[in-house]
Amino acid sequence: MDAHWSTLALAPLGAAAAAGMVWKLRERLQLSRAKHRSLAGHARMSRRVAGLIPFYEYDPAAFFRADGAPDAVAARREAGFSRLAALYRTRFPETRRVTAQMREGLSDLQFTGLYRVPFQFARMVREQLSAGSALQASSGVTVTDLDGNVLYDLAGSYGVTLYGPDVYKGFLERGAARVRDLGPVLGAPHPVVAGNVARLRAVSGLDEVSFHMSGTEAVMQAVRLARYHTRRPRVVRFCGAYHGWWGDVQPGIGNPVPARDTFTLAEMSERTLRVLRSRRDIACVLVNPLQALHPNAAAPADSALVDSGRTAGLDRAAYAAWLAELRAVCTARGIVLIFDEVFVGFRLAPGGAQEYFGVRADMVTYGKTVGGGLPVGVLCGRADLMRRYRDNRPVDVCFARGTFNAHPLVMGAMAEFFDHLDAPETRALYEGLDARWTARAEALNRRLAAEDLPVRVAALSTIWTVLYTRPSRYNWMLQYYLHAEGLALSWIGTGRLIFSLAYGDAEFAAVADRFVAAARAMQADGWWHETGATNRQLRRSVLREVAAARKAAWLGSAPVREA
Repeated sequence: MDAHWSTLALAPLGAAAAAGMVWKLRERLQLSRAKHRSLAGHARMSRRVAGLIPFYEYDPAAFFRADGAPDAVAARREAGFSRLAALYRTRFPETRRVTAQMREGLSDLQFTGLYRVPFQFARMVREQLSAGSALQASSGVTVTDLDGNVLYDLAGSYGVTLYGPDVYKGFLERGAARVRDLGPVLGAPHPVVAGNVARLRAVSGLDEVSFHMSGTEAVMQAVRLARYHTRRPRVVRFCGAYHGWWGDVQPGIGNPVPARDTFTLAEMSERTLRVLRSRRDIACVLVNPLQALHPNAAAPADSALVDSGRTAGLDRAAYAAWLAELRAVCTARGIVLIFDEVFVGFRLAPGGAQEYFGVRADMVTYGKTVGGGLPVGVLCGRADLMRRYRDNRPVDVCFARGTFNAHPLVMGAMAEFFDHLDAPETRALYEGLDARWTARAEALNRRLAAEDLPVRVAALSTIWTVLYTRPSRYNWMLQYYLHAEGLALSWIGTGRLIFSLAYGDAEFAAVADRFVAAARAMQADGWWHETGATNRQLRRSVLREVAAARKAAWLGSAPVREA
């Protein structure tokens, strides 16, 4: 009898436990469906796959036949490669020498060198086509290397020199003069900080400001404060988006420790909104507005060009509508919406991406250009979110500080930046900015199409990426032809071109002429020869090579693919 009643008493508990399990399974399935289908949308899986890919490389013969090209085409490629290598040796000797000297002890250069080309081609390219990285001068829209070569700057100092390097030289000189009397005294702010805070509040439309030494630090503080005030652990980021190199926002490849409280979800997805509406543990959502150019795709680098599958293109209205939906859901659910404008801030509009897309965030981070050429990270936010302590619990604080935050030199340069931003001639640069740069991209694309060159560009205002219309294993070679024509690219190659607002019509025309000439030369040398292979077939051929390399490594064979 007692056992019978005990069973009856436990029955509701069992039913509740079963219901809880069903809820958990439903929640897990919903989360899984909200992830992007690509490998970049599955952080754990991407880490595992990265650990499975072995090193192998092509021998000199296979280097020119990776796509199965006939001997005659391979010979054209080899001849073109030799001519280009000879030009590089002649034109860039001192820049190459000094860069090689620095590279030996500078791990940063060693790392960025990995992202120039797919690793199978890397050794031969590094030995033959290195132009070096060192520069000695900048002026207008150009930079000058150690051999005196003047190149049009399409690297843009990672986005820092928005108005051109000459303007930033002025920021640095005048900013230093403003704070010279105080010098490197830290802790007590220079009075110039007051003006910077007022301007940041006006630009962001938010209540309070905190200063940091990098964009990464500013994003870290935004996430920390969101967790502190919501008392929730989870962070949502979107597939492909970059928010700095710290662990919680880089949960996949590149992070040696799993980020267990970070969800990487699909951007512009109703399934993602469903997750945000239903869960109660999400503290914040991070948005990098740069993703409007390539939603759900990582920042493009030529090292990933195993085929011509790269896609990009701006649909401003669609992305603005997505952000508006996201804003509404976050408001309804008490989730902190954070715009990471470290890269795009002040590039798209004087009021940044908030103005450009017409959506207000709860917190905004800035960096890059706002420091006037010096390192800085800025967090702006609502007053209730920026407070780092609780009135009713004085020991319960959200700590964040840094010795060099609000450094006088940085603050002086920032004040100069805002003076420049407020000037009528600067405001005039933003009038018709989008239409002007869209027209330039379209004009270049028409020229490329007219010559049947399999290259196009896609633009988010002054931020461009290069696309390829014909299946090829060799698109990454274009960056070397572009450099030979006098165009300086960043370390990710043609993945991102960053123009300054100092580019007038004449300067852009010169860049366009050189771009077309480089593509013409590359086509003449046979790198875009049509073999009949599709992008899918090219990817599958690489997968077969990886499988063969793993087998060879297991058997102890040399990791070289022969022709």
